[in-house]
Amino acid sequence: MTNATIRNALHPERAIHLPIEPNPLLVEHARQRADSAQNRIADKITTFAGSMLFVYIHLIWFGCWIGFGVEGYPYGLLTMIVSLEAIFLSTFVMISQNRADAKRQVIANQQWMTVQEEDKQNRELLDLSNQILNLTKAIHARTDLHPDAK
Repeated sequence: MTNATIRNALHPERAIHLPIEPNPLLVEHARQRADSAQNRIADKITTFAGSMLFVYIHLIWFGCWIGFGVEGYPYGLLTMIVSLEAIFLSTFVMISQNRADAKRQVIANQQWMTVQEEDKQNRELLDLSNQILNLTKAIHARTDLHPDAK
C-alpha cells in the first residue's frame, strides 16, 4: 500500500474525485418521476423535512411557543399541530422510501440484465473453447497417426 493510498484512506476528503457518469436508467427514472407535479412536490417536501433548516425552524418555533406563553401547559394546541405534522411527514417518509425502492429496483433490473448477458457470453465462450479443444484434439490425432507429417 502506498503512502498516498493510506493518506486517502485516512482523509477521504483529500482523495482525487473523478467524475462519475450517472446511470442512464436512473437518469431516465428521475426524468419520468419529475414529469409528475405530485412527485416534484413530495420530493421538495422530503428534501426540506430532512434538512437541518427544518430542525432549526422547529427549535425556534417550539422555543417561541413555550417562551412567549402562546398557550399554557400541557400545550394542547401545540401537541395537536405537531401530531398532524408528524402524520403528514410520516406519509412523506413512506413516499421517499417508495422512491428509493423504485431506484433500487431499476438498478436491480439492470444488473439482472447484465448478469443474463454475461451468462450468455460465457456460454458462447465455453462453446468456442470446446470447439477449439475438439479441433486441437483432431489435429493431434492426425499428427499422431502420421509421424512423418511433423
